[in-house]
Amino acid sequence: MTEFPWVASYPDDTRPDIGEVAERHLPELLRRSAGEYGDAIAFTQVMPNGMNGSLRYREVDRLSDEIAVYLREVVGLRVGDRVAVQMPNCLSYPVIAFGVLKAGCVLVNTNPMYTRTEMTHQFADSGARALFICDMFADRLPEVLPRTSVETVVTVPISAFFPPVVAGIIRATQKLWQRSIPRITVDHVPLRAALAQGRERHGAADLDAYLADVELGTVAALQYTGGTTGVSKGAMLSHGNLVANTLQMLEMLGGHVRPGKETVLTALPLYHIFAFTVNLLGFHTMGGRNVLIPSPRPPSNLKRAFENYPITWLTGVNTLFNALLNERWFVEHPPRSLRASAAGGMALHVPVAERWRAVTGTPIVEGYGLTESSPVLTFNPLGGHIRDGMIGIPVPSTEVRCVAEDGTPLEPEQSGELVARGPQVMLGYWQRPEETAATLKDGWLHTGDVAKMDFDGFFRIVDRKKDLIIVSGFNVFPTEVEACLTAMPGIREAAVVGAPDERTGESVRAYVVAEDPHPGESEVLAHCREHLAAYKVPRSVEFRDELPMSNIGKILRRELRDEPLTAAPRPAPETVLEAEQS
Repeated sequence: MTEFPWVASYPDDTRPDIGEVAERHLPELLRRSAGEYGDAIAFTQVMPNGMNGSLRYREVDRLSDEIAVYLREVVGLRVGDRVAVQMPNCLSYPVIAFGVLKAGCVLVNTNPMYTRTEMTHQFADSGARALFICDMFADRLPEVLPRTSVETVVTVPISAFFPPVVAGIIRATQKLWQRSIPRITVDHVPLRAALAQGRERHGAADLDAYLADVELGTVAALQYTGGTTGVSKGAMLSHGNLVANTLQMLEMLGGHVRPGKETVLTALPLYHIFAFTVNLLGFHTMGGRNVLIPSPRPPSNLKRAFENYPITWLTGVNTLFNALLNERWFVEHPPRSLRASAAGGMALHVPVAERWRAVTGTPIVEGYGLTESSPVLTFNPLGGHIRDGMIGIPVPSTEVRCVAEDGTPLEPEQSGELVARGPQVMLGYWQRPEETAATLKDGWLHTGDVAKMDFDGFFRIVDRKKDLIIVSGFNVFPTEVEACLTAMPGIREAAVVGAPDERTGESVRAYVVAEDPHPGESEVLAHCREHLAAYKVPRSVEFRDELPMSNIGKILRRELRDEPLTAAPRPAPETVLEAEQS
């Protein structure tokens, strides 16, 4: 057997190695696209009722320059300063994210549905000095900001860059009917003012100088994740990591992505590493058009986008594909222009994949990766025989193997921990050297997932990280939820496990030992909603006299997972998909 058996399975137009990265940093990649595709539409934001706005490549380039100048010349940030961006998919997101990178600053992607507790942790841990936040969520700031290093807040309307009349209608609807725009009581700068200040100073600014000290090894983003276990921490992704993974994906897709001709529907949130690299960076590099959906919940929010735009690509998680297959409008009128779909974030269920192909008449393939790998490590090649239930083969310039507990490489068809190395693997965890050392060993990223490789070099996940729960493609780490539960008066011990869920793949189930009299289930869930994002909130709570423990007092979650569910699952909350995609 050859050392890298998967090379034989690469498409004819795929090189096994991407070679040396020519770009010095991400902004160079972005400017190249702006130069090649300047007049083409880069981003279109589509609201549920079909209202929309668009930006061309040259407009995104100019506006992001103004953001970079604002951050450097007005706010006074320098290379390496962290900037948090907290907003759903909208036209402002690429403008701001690209501007942060052009300023030589570090992008800190933040879920807009985070609670005050989660926002405080991420902003304080990252040391973010500036924050761009969608104004719908600014009511959380009075409690958050005093406990962080954030000095500058820029508020962003969801309708920014829409035609004036359309933007006015959306704004009036939010204020008068939905009442979704809170009164902002902290010092802040509206986005239009920040852009104006950047524009005023643009002529005298030297944007190239901002990047003089930025290279491929410089940190570009802190992408927060729980890693294998524990509290959320920032994976340090360098410019080289993100450029390399973008090029690896494009190399793997070969001729299936046509320069300047693709339209990708982006329903996954851009703050999530999957959509950030694959949709935002990948399709932008190839001159594609990103159709942005602020929230795909309910699935009918995607209907106008499919009807009005020639969608050629769709990326998503199993939950999204399954939801669309249960929409009558989608099944009866599948998108005619669709060429292919890519799944990630969670396992793509075989019945869903089979039905998707039957309904759309197009291929759907699954990939695998982690936040720590920018994220893509493996992908199923398009064309030929598609292997459902497999996570594919390593992308170019990537080595993947299964190892025993002592690190010894295993033979094909033997199960062991999946480890990988390549130019997309993170630098480490932000300010956490011990956890970095436990995850990166001799250049290999230890995923914590158990897998096996077949003789052709295709990998299959056998078991996930022991305790990780995946709700609609989003990681829920039991320790975080348990810490929230035990912080509530009256709860002495808590254990959290995943329970099968037809709609979200898994849902969170909590077992608690409480004082007598104990709080009711509704009180416990209300406490969790106050401190956790919606997808992390337990679907149900079961009170126990005691929890199973080992002889050293460690709670045995495995025994709880193996128990039959004693309570009927309640309906999935309407906020689950909204929380992960908003």
